Amino acid sequence: MCGRFALFAPGESLAEQFLMGSVPMLSPRYNIAPTQPVTAVRLSPRTNQREWALFRWGLIPSWAKDDTFSARMINARAETAAEKPAFRAAFKRRRCLIPADGFYEWQKLNGKKQPMFICAQDGSPLALAGLWEVWHSADGSMIESCTILTTTPNDLMAPIHNRMPVIVEPEDYDLWLNPGQRPEAARHLLRPFPSQKLTAYPVSTRVNSPRNDDPSCIVPV
Repeated sequence: MCGRFALFAPGESLAEQFLMGSVPMLSPRYNIAPTQPVTAVRLSPRTNQREWALFRWGLIPSWAKDDTFSARMINARAETAAEKPAFRAAFKRRRCLIPADGFYEWQKLNGKKQPMFICAQDGSPLALAGLWEVWHSADGSMIESCTILTTTPNDLMAPIHNRMPVIVEPEDYDLWLNPGQRPEAARHLLRPFPSQKLTAYPVSTRVNSPRNDDPSCIVPV
């Protein structure tokens, strides 16, 4: 599972990493939680060029009667997303990349849950594989929402949790984003990220509450 993450990199560096023509207007976030807005990169439905998008975290299927699905759909299993009714249309046509400076997971230690922050060894932002969807309510309003794909853990993550987010390498951004690709063409990207490219360390339990959203959330303890 991936239930919290952080994004505090400057917009200029994100624009450079994701080869974007515009710089996103972002405030540093250290404890992004489900149902909150998240920044993502997608191919524009109009121009087929990369663009920044703001999604609600928690995918609402287009056929849902209401938006209560959102909180339960923050993650999709990479092994089954292409077949599940809630995700298969998005997997085929609406993929995105969700920038993150790191993500949190809770490790069971001595009967307690210790929050851990997992980030790139070199400090660069990660690109989490996501899917997005459009939902129209009965009153005509629209919500664009997303989910983060998860896979089996690598050697670093295995002692911490039995799932981890799918992380896409820069050279694979185009393949993941391109909705013209056959879904199976991107399946090989849905694999554990190399352990040697990540690091993990314990952080304060302040991150347990989404009300706490400041740099102290990522300070090692």
